[in-house]
Amino acid sequence: VQDAASGQDPKSGWDEGSQQCWKEKICRILGEIQAPLSPLLLRLCHWLLPKLLTRLFLSVQLHWGQLEMVLRAARTPEVPLVFLCSHQSQVDGLLLSFVLLSQGIGLPRVTVGAWPSPCLRSLLQRLGGIFLPSGMAQTLSDQDEGLSGAVLDVYIQEVLKSRQPLILFLEEPLASLRLADPARCWLLRVLRALRDGAVPDILIVPVGIAYDVAP
Repeated sequence: VQDAASGQDPKSGWDEGSQQCWKEKICRILGEIQAPLSPLLLRLCHWLLPKLLTRLFLSVQLHWGQLEMVLRAARTPEVPLVFLCSHQSQVDGLLLSFVLLSQGIGLPRVTVGAWPSPCLRSLLQRLGGIFLPSGMAQTLSDQDEGLSGAVLDVYIQEVLKSRQPLILFLEEPLASLRLADPARCWLLRVLRALRDGAVPDILIVPVGIAYDVAP
C-alpha cells in the first residue's frame, strides 16, 4: 500500500503530513469496501431470515452429502474456504450466509454488486457484505488500479488469513452466463493472495443455486 501511495505522488515524500493524508485516503477506501460487523443486526437477521424464507419458498433443499464434505473442508487448519457461486437473484447472498452460519461454518464475507441505495449498502456491509471501491469494477488493467487496488489486495489477504469464508458471485443475476467484471476483479485478488504466499492454500467450493421461480 505504501508503494502504491508513493508511486502516485513521488515528489511528496513520506513525511508526517504526507502519511496522515494517505492514511485518510486509505481509510476512506477501506470504508467503501467494508464496515464493522454489527452483532445486533446479525442476531436480528438470523432470527428474521427463517421467517422470510418460509414466506418466499415452500422449501430450501441442500445436498446433505455435499454439505458434509464442506463441513470437513472447513476443519482444515490454516486453509480458507472460497465459495464460487452462480447468481440467480439478490436473495442468494442472504440465503448462503444463513446456511453457512447455521451449519457452524461461520459468517462469510459476501461480495455484493452495485446497489443504488447508500442505506442498503451500509446495512449489507454491517451484515458481512463487501464492495469494490469506487471505479474498481470498471478498471481491469493492473496499471490503473493504483491505491484502491493495493488496499483491496491487502484486505482480501487479511480476510483469507483470518479464515473467514469468502463468497464470490461469478455472474450478475438474470445476465448471460459469462464471468462478470466485478467477479473478475475479486478473483484476481484471491489469486494474488495465493501467489504472494499470504495463505498456503485455498479450498475452492463451487456452489450452484437454482429456483423453481426466482424471487
